Amino acid sequence: MRAKRETVDLSAYPNLVVIYLGMRVNALMGIKTLLGFGPKISAAVEAKPDGLLLHENMFYSLRHFGMRQYWRDFESLEAWSRSEPHRTWWRTFLRDTGGTGFWHEAYFHNGGMEAVYVDMLQPTGLARFAPVREATGAMFSARKRAAQAGETQGPAPISEQEFYSST
Repeated sequence: MRAKRETVDLSAYPNLVVIYLGMRVNALMGIKTLLGFGPKISAAVEAKPDGLLLHENMFYSLRHFGMRQYWRDFESLEAWSRSEPHRTWWRTFLRDTGGTGFWHEAYFHNGGMEAVYVDMLQPTGLARFAPVREATGAMFSARKRAAQAGETQGPAPISEQEFYSST
């Protein structure tokens, strides 16, 4: 019997963004950090943020969990990431990763991709083959890394100057 082969029509989603996110436990205290984020993420997804089309949890390994999200467009994703509760989560996490590492990689239907890695002890995803550099200047924000035109959707959770002056 021949396999059933199907595809999807993405013509209604010309600006679709697929983002993979992961959190890896780097130290024993990271287990608490990882488990603490689960309910917060679930609540945020249940609130149905504007533009979030689908959220799926993923398991990479016993100490590395993540998710895949599909967003209508970058503006929706960026607006959500710069609003509460994500804004506070990200700001707090950047000040103290709680024994974990975090990463995301975003892929754009209309072309381009961008990624960021925070305290990842081992290279993950694109960082396993592409040159890694410090996230400063044009590489500090997702919009700039992805070369997305337009205005940012709200203030950054933490400015580049504030981030690098506090380390």
